[in-house]
Amino acid sequence: MKKGREKMLGKWITRHKNIILIIAFALLIPSVFGYVSTRVNYDVLSYLPNTLETVSGQDTLVDEFGMGAFSMVVVEDMTNKQAAALEKKIEGIEHVKDVLWYDDMLDISVPTEMLPKNLEEAFFNGNATMMIALFDDTTSADDTMDAITNIRKTVGKDVYASGMSGVVTDIKNLALKEMPVYVAIAAALSLLVLLITMDSFLTPVIFLTNIGMAIVFNLGSNIFLGEISYITQALAAVLQLAVTMDYSIFLLESYEANKKRFPDDKKRAMAHAISNTFKSVSSSSVTTIAGFVALCFMTFKLGANIGIVMSKGVVIGVITCVTVLPAMILTFDKAIEKTTHKALIPPLTKVSDFIVKHYKVAIVIFLVLLGPALYGNSNYKIYYNIDQGLPKNIPSAIANDKLKEHFNMSNVHMVLLKDGLSAKEKNQMIKKIEKVDGVKWVIGLNSLVGPNFPDSMIPEDVKSMLKTDNYELQFVCSDYSSATDEVNAQLDEMQKIVKGYQKDAMVIGEAPLMKDLQDTTDVDLKTVNYISIAAIFVIILVTFKSISIPIILVSVIEFAIACNMAVPYYTNTSLAFVASIVIGTIQLGATVDYAILMTNRYHKERTVNGCSKKDAIRIAHETSMKSILTSGFCFFAATFGVTAYSAIDMISAICNLLSRGAIISMIVVICILPAMLWIFDPIIIRSSWDMIKAGVAHKDAEKKLEAK
Repeated sequence: MKKGREKMLGKWITRHKNIILIIAFALLIPSVFGYVSTRVNYDVLSYLPNTLETVSGQDTLVDEFGMGAFSMVVVEDMTNKQAAALEKKIEGIEHVKDVLWYDDMLDISVPTEMLPKNLEEAFFNGNATMMIALFDDTTSADDTMDAITNIRKTVGKDVYASGMSGVVTDIKNLALKEMPVYVAIAAALSLLVLLITMDSFLTPVIFLTNIGMAIVFNLGSNIFLGEISYITQALAAVLQLAVTMDYSIFLLESYEANKKRFPDDKKRAMAHAISNTFKSVSSSSVTTIAGFVALCFMTFKLGANIGIVMSKGVVIGVITCVTVLPAMILTFDKAIEKTTHKALIPPLTKVSDFIVKHYKVAIVIFLVLLGPALYGNSNYKIYYNIDQGLPKNIPSAIANDKLKEHFNMSNVHMVLLKDGLSAKEKNQMIKKIEKVDGVKWVIGLNSLVGPNFPDSMIPEDVKSMLKTDNYELQFVCSDYSSATDEVNAQLDEMQKIVKGYQKDAMVIGEAPLMKDLQDTTDVDLKTVNYISIAAIFVIILVTFKSISIPIILVSVIEFAIACNMAVPYYTNTSLAFVASIVIGTIQLGATVDYAILMTNRYHKERTVNGCSKKDAIRIAHETSMKSILTSGFCFFAATFGVTAYSAIDMISAICNLLSRGAIISMIVVICILPAMLWIFDPIIIRSSWDMIKAGVAHKDAEKKLEAK
């Protein structure tokens, strides 16, 4: 019944190919509109769970102080009068709520030497002075990024705006410049691979056109999500191209085979091809989707963002593969035949025979590499500092260097206090915080005016910056960089101090957020891997009705993943935290199809055709090898170009792991999987339902008796 419905679908598509193409091209218009209208989020820290104190503290900051972000502005070679004029200019920029500088406490005619020591150290050093610009929106808000851009345009060459908002603004500028190039490089390299591996010059162009349309449909439909991460946007097109190319290859191979069955009826051949492809592609795509869906179980919401967009992209890729692509192939069938050329890749029979024959060597290599791969996979370094993976010549990096050079500071934390503490308690707390390792100074109302200074004498603009009816704010300068062991220990000590005075007090800011990011994603890494392995295990178990086959296939790909992740350890390379989380699930979901393809043919030869173990493995290997090579090299081509080009390490690191992972998975499946099938064949035939029903073990025993 199901097969009949698939054939009816194939017939309907072939009869209405022109209508399908018209609808597909018409849908591009709203998809482009949706793509352009979808907001892109450039701050990965904003994907932390709302339940975290550091995140709720940021919301409190906006609600109470009308401020969600700040930037340390370093000014070189200016007189105090010039600096005061610059301060007014910055305050006049839209979405800059206020600027905190020493003239908010004392007149600029008062010598800086008369300032309290901690304030002098905070605002002055040699020929440099520092201001704190406060923004009326959050770190990654469009308004804040616009304000940073306008500050840079306003202040001139000797003024530098540092801080996370500057980093996010630079990421946005880099991403907007690079993203169109990612797609162009991926398409060009994929086209080159297809031209080499296929026997028509036009077919690769049709493939890429079809996938390109699917990508536009996917990106356009993201408007219903409200916004997507810049990492998701950067990877979506490249990954969708990489993981859905297989489907186009499956359809064409089936169509060419059915044209031989029905030489005078191309529509009938395509109808059968659609039916066959829909069955194989829908089952194959489930494992890829499962890998992406596993990301949705992360508490760090960036995983769900990537997972939803990519799962949707795979589904759209399947739909266009069995609707739009057949219509395009039938429309241009004559042109495809005219551009057919001699295959550039020679037959791989001898190579296949050599690999299968030397299965013992493959097992030895597997056993030798297993230990180092597992050790490296467990011990590679991860970095969480977002600006670490950015070029050193961007404005935010230069500004941060200036901040370090002139004021020997790397971070500014904020202490958010609820109203209720006495001036004496606040001063005691500040003194304790100042004694914490790596703390340079603390700026709050009490540190600005002293404990005996009347509250009524405090300038109203200064008071509004640092105090509301419900909360009071203090800035804490740290020597330590974000996402380091030193700053994390410092934050732990500060938390103990502030919580000792007030349970509702919070330490917030960039470094506390990154500490929570590290704690959150460390748990997510294990969770996502377990879920993806379990989901794909169940899918393979149901597909093959076997206990042993899913164990073998998942183990083979997990070995490939371990080899891939061991490379950073042995090359002493630190990985961006996002790359370490998503790579395992994506590589497993996307490349386990290689193993399924070969195993499916082995399963058919053993069960349906009654082949011996040797013949079944040989046929399965030989018939699937070219498809695996084509798919693997397309995956590599689509991702490697981004690795080579991108200056954003969060993106290039993921693509580097994916491109290398595609090659490693391809090699492992081609070289090691046949050996696994050979060795575990006696277990497979006794633990797979279809093989048990077909009596494969019994037939093998009879053949052995006959041979004797």
